[in-house]
Amino acid sequence: MDAADAKALPKPTSGTGRRLSPERAGNLVDITLGHVGRQFPFGQGEVLLGPADLALTPRDFHPIFHGSYDWHSCVHGYWLLTRLNRLYPDLPQRAATIAQLDQAFTPAKVAGEIAFFKRPFAEDYERPYGWCWFLKLAAELHERKDEAGRRWLAAVTPMARFLAGRFGDYIQKLPRPTRDGAHPNSAFNMVLALDYADSFGDAALRDQISRRAIDWFSADVAPTQVDYGPMDFLSPILTEAELMRRVLPRDRFLAWLDRYLPRLAAREPAILFQVAVVTDPTDGVLAHLDGVNLSRAWAMNNLARTLGQDPRAEVLRHTAATFLDASLDKVQGGYMSEHWLSTYALLALESIEEGK
Repeated sequence: MDAADAKALPKPTSGTGRRLSPERAGNLVDITLGHVGRQFPFGQGEVLLGPADLALTPRDFHPIFHGSYDWHSCVHGYWLLTRLNRLYPDLPQRAATIAQLDQAFTPAKVAGEIAFFKRPFAEDYERPYGWCWFLKLAAELHERKDEAGRRWLAAVTPMARFLAGRFGDYIQKLPRPTRDGAHPNSAFNMVLALDYADSFGDAALRDQISRRAIDWFSADVAPTQVDYGPMDFLSPILTEAELMRRVLPRDRFLAWLDRYLPRLAAREPAILFQVAVVTDPTDGVLAHLDGVNLSRAWAMNNLARTLGQDPRAEVLRHTAATFLDASLDKVQGGYMSEHWLSTYALLALESIEEGK
C-alpha cells in the first residue's frame, strides 16, 4: 500500500460507540433481515448444465442462501441473526428473526442446498469461504439450548458434516496456503472451521487444521512493507496470528509471536497500524477495505486478550479501537456494504466485549 491508500492512526474517539449495546445489536439485525431474503441483485457463480438452467432463479439453486447478493454473505448473515437472537433474546426483532430462521432451516431446504453441491462442476463452489462460514453458522446453532435451536441444528447438521469433510480433504491436498486478504485466505477459513470442530467435537478436523497451520505458518516472519491488497477485507498478517493463537498452547504461541512480529510493541511494521481508507464507498470492491479495519480490530483484540498484562496488549487495544472508529458506521453505506459488512462489525464488537 502507498500513502494514498492508508493513513496514520488518529486518536480513538470515545469508547461508548464501540459497545455492542442492544440498540446496536438491533440495528445489525434490521440490516441483515433486510437482505438475507432479498433475491436480487445476486452474483451468480453457478455452472449452468444446460438451457433449462437459464430459467432458474437463485432460490431454485439455493433454497436457503439465495439472498444477500451472494451465497457466502447470506450464510454469514444467517450466522449474525442466529447469534444475536441468542445473545439478545429481548430485542424487538426477535419474532421476525425466529420467523426467518424457521422458514430457512428445514430439512427439505437443507437437502436442497446439499443437492446443489453434489451437482456436476459444483465441487469447488464457494470453496472454502462459504463452506467455512456455514461451519461457523452450525457451531452457533450448536450453542443454543432452546427447542427452536435444537430443531434448526438437527436440520443443518447433515450439511455441516458434509462440508466439514470436504474442507478437511481440501486443506490436505492444498499444496500451500492462500495468503491474500480475500475469500480464499487459508488462515481465516481455518479459524472459522475451528469453531465448528470445537462445538461438534470433531477432533479429526481440529487435528487436520492444527497440523496444517503448524506446517504452513510456524516458521513465518511477518512482511514489513505490505499487508493487504486494494480489494481485500482481511489482514493476512493478523489473520495468520489469530489462527496460530487458536492452535498453539499459550507459551508456544507467545514464542511464535515474538518471532513473527518482533517489534509489535514499537508499532512495527508500520503498515499494520495504518487505517485502510475507502476512496469510493459506492464501489463494492473498494469498500472491502472497511472490512480490513473491522477484521483487524477483531484480530487485535483477540491477540490482546491472550497477551494479558503484556505492554503489547494495550498497543493492540488502542489500535483496534481506532480501526473500529474508522469503519463501524459504514455498515449502512449502501447495499454493496450492507449485504456483508455487519458480520465483520459484529466480530469486532464482540472481540471488545470478550476482552473485558
